[in-house]
Amino acid sequence: MSQPAFSDRVQRIKPSPSTAAAALARQLKAEGRDILSLTTGEPDFPTPPHIVEAAAEAMRRGETRYTNVGGTDALKAAVIEKFSAENGLAYEPAEVMASTGAKQIIFNALMATVNEGDEVIVPSPCWVSYPDMAMLAGGEPVIAETRAEDGFLLTAEALERLITPKTRWLVLNSPSNPSGAVYDAAAFQALGEVLARHPRIGVMSDDIYEHIIYDGRRFTAFAAACPELKDRTLTVNGVSKAYAMTGWRLGFCGGPAPLIKEMAKLQSQSTSNPSAIGQAGAIAALTGPKDFLAEMVGAFARRRDLICGRLEAIEGLSCTSPAGAFYAFPSCAGLIGRKTPERKVLESDWDVVRYLLDSVGVATVHGAAFCASPYFRISFATADEVLEEAGERIARACDALS
Repeated sequence: MSQPAFSDRVQRIKPSPSTAAAALARQLKAEGRDILSLTTGEPDFPTPPHIVEAAAEAMRRGETRYTNVGGTDALKAAVIEKFSAENGLAYEPAEVMASTGAKQIIFNALMATVNEGDEVIVPSPCWVSYPDMAMLAGGEPVIAETRAEDGFLLTAEALERLITPKTRWLVLNSPSNPSGAVYDAAAFQALGEVLARHPRIGVMSDDIYEHIIYDGRRFTAFAAACPELKDRTLTVNGVSKAYAMTGWRLGFCGGPAPLIKEMAKLQSQSTSNPSAIGQAGAIAALTGPKDFLAEMVGAFARRRDLICGRLEAIEGLSCTSPAGAFYAFPSCAGLIGRKTPERKVLESDWDVVRYLLDSVGVATVHGAAFCASPYFRISFATADEVLEEAGERIARACDALS
């Protein structure tokens, strides 16, 4: 039987490495292995009860049918109020929409705007999907390397050097997955001064970790820091991280009406509307009580300090404490070139991650997946005792190297 022919565009991309790492961890657990999985960017807290009840009540009312492609009027109103109250951003209904997760928002925007050969600047370390989605749209991801000593923040000078006539988008993610980097207003404004000289470039600001921020820092939206660029900024957000609603698959955005119109047109021919039930839950999340956030962020801060302290104490590892999100991103440069007890030389962060999995059953994600080597990512969105045990196992594995 002949094999089907696959498109060039799908051959350009790879499966999500973080999803693949989580799937491998689940498989090994099912086979009876003692695995501590620190792969998934997912809060381990339950969805708040008032959100669950709002969705259940919507179902009881029969709100289980198709909605407008970009979301119900009620959800759009809640999104508009959220942007106004929390971010100081004013949008009209034609300037907001909802999708099946923030991931689809980003996908829609790139597919609606990127032509063959257009360039999309992505600061690294970056979320695994940004470069591949740019390539799927026919564009070329341009990876802007940042430095740990700069807090993994893109500088204005670095941005200026990378801009070409083909540049179509700059993607920003604050707080960042995987580094936890957080841009303040001044850092955004420095980038804005560069972008003001290049009117063709759009800014995609992924704010999905907005509420998960530490040490008294305040979140700033790019479009609020640079209001003169609001008309070419797409502000992306959702309910998955702050409200522990990853499986609800509900993202939303605010941006220029012409862009939103084209994104909605694309969505009408792909997934159509996001889940009506998920939309009901999102309305409750955005308009309901927020008191649980302080407790959740407090727990993440405690876990951050726990795992980063353990990692920093291990010879060969170096771990900067993240300013936001719920990931540690330690450098494993000090382990490269060392030998395992089986005399295998660790030549890359992939080798390090595989060694930790095989030798002590700790599943993580290698840094190259985030366009940054030699690092690896640990999600600390899990129980304290799991992180304690993981820290001990990683230390034991590193001690066994020669």
